[in-house]
Amino acid sequence: MASGFRRIVDWFQHVMHVPYYVRALVRSNEIWLTVLAAGVGILAGLSVWVMTRSTLYAHRVLYALHNDGRLSGLTSLSPWRTVLMPSLGGLVLGVFGVMLARRFSHRPVDPIEANALRGGRMSVRDSAIVAFQTFLSNGSGASLGLEAGFTQIAAALGSRCGRLFRVRRADLRILVGCGAGGAIGAAFNAPIAGAFYAFELVIGTYSLVNLAPVAVATIAAVGTAHFLGGVSTTLTLLPHAPLTLHETMPVLVLGVFCGLVGIATMRGVTLAETLFRLVPLPVWLRPALGGVVVGVLALYSPSILSAGHSAVIKVLEEGLQPLPLLLLLVLKVTASSISIGSGFRGGLFFASLYLGVLAGSLYGFGIAALGVGGLSVASCAVLGMSATAVAIIGVPMTMTCLILEMTADLSLASGVLLASVLSMLTVRRLFGYSFATWRFHQRGESIRSAIDVSWLRALTVGRLMQREFPCRPADMTVGEARQCCPLGMGPLVVLTDGVRRYRGIVLVSEIHSPDHPPERLLEALALHREIMLLPGMACEEAVHFFERAEADALVVVENDSTCRIVGLLSEKYVLRRYAEALDRTRRELAGEARRV
Repeated sequence: MASGFRRIVDWFQHVMHVPYYVRALVRSNEIWLTVLAAGVGILAGLSVWVMTRSTLYAHRVLYALHNDGRLSGLTSLSPWRTVLMPSLGGLVLGVFGVMLARRFSHRPVDPIEANALRGGRMSVRDSAIVAFQTFLSNGSGASLGLEAGFTQIAAALGSRCGRLFRVRRADLRILVGCGAGGAIGAAFNAPIAGAFYAFELVIGTYSLVNLAPVAVATIAAVGTAHFLGGVSTTLTLLPHAPLTLHETMPVLVLGVFCGLVGIATMRGVTLAETLFRLVPLPVWLRPALGGVVVGVLALYSPSILSAGHSAVIKVLEEGLQPLPLLLLLVLKVTASSISIGSGFRGGLFFASLYLGVLAGSLYGFGIAALGVGGLSVASCAVLGMSATAVAIIGVPMTMTCLILEMTADLSLASGVLLASVLSMLTVRRLFGYSFATWRFHQRGESIRSAIDVSWLRALTVGRLMQREFPCRPADMTVGEARQCCPLGMGPLVVLTDGVRRYRGIVLVSEIHSPDHPPERLLEALALHREIMLLPGMACEEAVHFFERAEADALVVVENDSTCRIVGLLSEKYVLRRYAEALDRTRRELAGEARRV
């Protein structure tokens, strides 16, 4: 990294007789990576500030507001603007999507996919387009948040900075996490939550070696947002007593309940997408139709629009009765599902917090009606925020730290963590995905986290197979084979027909067995005739074939129809290469592979 600059620094230090330990510190890769991470954090904070301020300005203009641009905290809006603005925003977004489709045929890569499959490589241009689409969606009032947009562009800027300085693959993945984590930290004035977001969702695991760059990036992002004027929303809670052991069971049940709400929301998004695909309208008109539906739902309450920042504060400070809470919960889930399903861009990060406040408050009224004392409605609302967000986003430590940093109240710390863990376990047991990984699953991707699996996917059968191996015709007799296949030549022989089609495998030891007469054909001794590998198979899939066949080696054929032999692969070699790839991934995750 920056090798030319390093040589200049080394020469200067040598001339000035700088001590060795100072020279070693300056040459440290971790120091340079941390400095670069600080720059990425500044860019992340700037991205969050620009997107947030632009969106609030759009709210003020489009909805003729006289406040700071927060839609969800209002008691009423102009009915015609409430319906018209989301539909117009959807129409603009749809037309913009058609223009993009004519010029670009590929799909933008998000930070999780980039780190899992592409070694942290992201396109700034594609990410800027996603950020602009998110601005259009949220700015027009779609029931989604901005977090997906500014984490996308911040992560892409981190990737671009890393490639500009030619950092190693593992370090590039860290810089992507620095950008995304810094954006979350700046958006919520929560540097600890931002750091955990980077580790849990974007990098894939926590390691002490990578703590310095991630922490510095989130702190720099938060500092940048503060310098520019701040964008975060803090929550103020009324004083309440710490949780007791008697209240543990209601907290556990709350975690399960919020997990079910999260599952219903993710299923609702899938259902909305299915329904909109059935609507006989062009793709570019679907967001406009979705905007009309969202606007109609928002006639009940403006808190349905946008992510719900002011609505969260309003519910916590003023409170609502059970029936309005239930209606808002159903309408918000429906509006968010329709927004995504119809084609609006955005995420459910803060929307899940608002859903959690509604679900938690409703739960608080429920246990009070049942005579289960201890937890107040406000306490249940705060616990529900974390639990529902964990169910949808899938980051328990991030949400735990986020709630504690936003409220500056540690009295509910144990309850927040307990409810979050139970919510996460409920979703894993009954659903198996967070919202991000569920979207990957719908596209046919099998990744469950941002852990780098591209090394393993690169190990295909075609890359590992042996191209030189002994072949003999299937109609050769055992006696002839004993002459041309001595015991020391190798463990097996592949049988073929006249056009090199696969006919089975024969062990050399079996050829020389006295139990077989010399006139018997080799085809009669063939094994694994129906089990073949294909060049495009992944290494992991090949291992399952070996286990099923209980074979030491299998033949690789061109395709299932022709069965023409192209190679041979042994189980021992596959397992060795697979173990090496896993160990390499483990070392990079732990930071052991980074050179100083």
